[in-house]
Amino acid sequence: MDSKIDFKNPKYYENRELSWIKFDERVLSEARDKNIPLLERLKFISITSSNLDEFFMVRVASLKDMVHANYKKRDIAGMTATEQLTAINEATRELVNTQYSTYMRSLIPLLNKEGIYLLDAHEDLTEEQGKFVDRYFEESVYPVLTPMAVDASRPFPLIRNKTLNIAALLTGKQSEGETVFATVQVPSVLPRLVQIPTEDGSTCFILLEQIIERNISVLFSNYNVLCAYPYRVMRNADLTIDEDEASDLLKEIQNKLKMRQWGEVIRLEIEDMADKKLLKFLKTELKVADEDIFRIAGPIDLTFLMKVYGIEGYDHLRYKPYTPQRVPEIAPEDNIFDAIRRGDIFLHHPYETFDPVVDFIRQASKDPDVLAIKQTLYRVSGNSPIISSLAQAAENGKQVTVLVELKARFDEEHNIVWAKKLEQAGCHVIYGLVGLKTHSKIALVVRREEDGIRRYVHLGTGNYNDSTAKLYTDCGIFTCKESIGEDATAVFNMLSGYSEPLSWNELILAPYWLRDKFIKLIDREKKHAKNGGEARIIAKMNSLCDPGIIEALYEASAAGVKIDLIVRGICCLRVGIPGVSENITVRSIVGNFLEHSRIFYFWNDGDTEIYMGSADWMPRNLDRRVEIIFPVLETSLKEKALHILEVELADNMKARVLGADGKYEKLDRRGKVAVNSQEQFCEEAKEEVPKQDAMTGRRVFVPAEPAE
Repeated sequence: MDSKIDFKNPKYYENRELSWIKFDERVLSEARDKNIPLLERLKFISITSSNLDEFFMVRVASLKDMVHANYKKRDIAGMTATEQLTAINEATRELVNTQYSTYMRSLIPLLNKEGIYLLDAHEDLTEEQGKFVDRYFEESVYPVLTPMAVDASRPFPLIRNKTLNIAALLTGKQSEGETVFATVQVPSVLPRLVQIPTEDGSTCFILLEQIIERNISVLFSNYNVLCAYPYRVMRNADLTIDEDEASDLLKEIQNKLKMRQWGEVIRLEIEDMADKKLLKFLKTELKVADEDIFRIAGPIDLTFLMKVYGIEGYDHLRYKPYTPQRVPEIAPEDNIFDAIRRGDIFLHHPYETFDPVVDFIRQASKDPDVLAIKQTLYRVSGNSPIISSLAQAAENGKQVTVLVELKARFDEEHNIVWAKKLEQAGCHVIYGLVGLKTHSKIALVVRREEDGIRRYVHLGTGNYNDSTAKLYTDCGIFTCKESIGEDATAVFNMLSGYSEPLSWNELILAPYWLRDKFIKLIDREKKHAKNGGEARIIAKMNSLCDPGIIEALYEASAAGVKIDLIVRGICCLRVGIPGVSENITVRSIVGNFLEHSRIFYFWNDGDTEIYMGSADWMPRNLDRRVEIIFPVLETSLKEKALHILEVELADNMKARVLGADGKYEKLDRRGKVAVNSQEQFCEEAKEEVPKQDAMTGRRVFVPAEPAE
């Protein structure tokens, strides 16, 4: 049957960028959900904005580069770069319009009802508030500002990427008629959200740019200000690094980071009522096309709403904070190595605390029996306890090897700082492999024990970041299995030198053989189906856009394999295509936590195999990154991983299911028990009771009954 079908047909695929915009629409739909607390809805508006910024700086910028290079090749959905940009522009405008109408028409009136006001400097201030704002400008804002006029002797200044600015048209008080352009950057060193006093007990804020607008005549005392409007530019921030030519990768990336401020302008946002003459001047000086100008009906850059989300005194407008629960198998007084020796330990964050991962490195740094610590770092927190422990370990005389990925996008500067700190402490720091990002999450501790050397390993799906571990859903495993320990040693030897072992035990690495492994696992299910057996695949990931994997899934579906995909973000696979994808379902869960774990389940004729790891089904993860996928080997841990998948497949509150029309819709749950997977996992983590196995002395996990 499949031999007659061209599974590569572009009409069977969704464009990657348009699929991403649908993801951001799902984030925005949380802001439109009246069942969600008001400040939580505001948070999702902010997230939509920050998502869109990164999308433009990287993905749209990349497409613009393709157009400039006259690149004509079509993507898997059959679209050229130019066609993609046109479609993206249309879809983005719809998204932004919905975003601002939600904010201005729905959320602002609801905030006002709760006594929270975002005031307009030109209309809403009382006399006393006006005096406060003007005094604040004079004392705190004015000394920081640098107004810049543009004339024959003063060229148009560099407008930095993502900074908020105010453009003004001026006429000289002495020489009426001559119009001058000026601009001033809204200083990022000052809070954008300024609280102002009230007499009625309400909470009132004003935006910093409005305070500057109100007083802008003070900046240009020899001129009359005709008009002034906020604007912001987005520049190409997609770094191109020639690693083969770079003698020092650290210096090369530092130099490239400076270039981000000079990148091509790919989007100009300006207040929608802006003066036409002013806009024309900006358009000319910034060399921006009409299609890249977005007129904004509200405050530019809504990421400031994250500050509103956090205001004190309004806990009733937010979800009750969740406290991650302790891992049942690890008691507070436990030596982490004793706990791991009792058996592999499954971690599920943020439902269970990330503390054991931090303790793993902390205890290793102080343990006199620990000889070496090796770890990969991709994104870490601002004041990382893991970095501190690694530095301490080196100072304590242990062999410490750390791979710091300098090419982690938008964390490059951050990681350069950490790399230098670790080197100064005496750690051996590796900057990754040429041409490949190291995205794998692995930590290895080598310990001397009574019966010889033992290797303890942590493998995970998420970053070694104690901050995001409270916000992202991720899984991990502690193990001291010899087979995995040997593989972990081999991974670090490969990363630090040129040593690649002839055979591996358990770990599956990209870019070497991970793609082939996944294709074989999918094909094996296809063969079971063709032989009349039961065949099933469940896969959870962040993104699915690899053509080879999608084609294999289509072939498996056509053969009768039941495939359930849980894909948070991009999904280029289409469902419901007769003879192609009728056996495939796709759902996306957008909730209070960011879904981030990757879990892959294969029925294998009853001999189930489950894998977890750092890789999505994307070309970059399979071909251009160092990734690790690891098997879940113990039966009790397999049950936990499968339970996560089953609960998410049952979610009818936060899941949106992809239809044959390419749209994501919430499920009709009339007459059904409501299942919110994230809430259920929170409740289960609270109710898990560690019990001790009489034979082994090992704590065993007892799951709670599913929450109704």
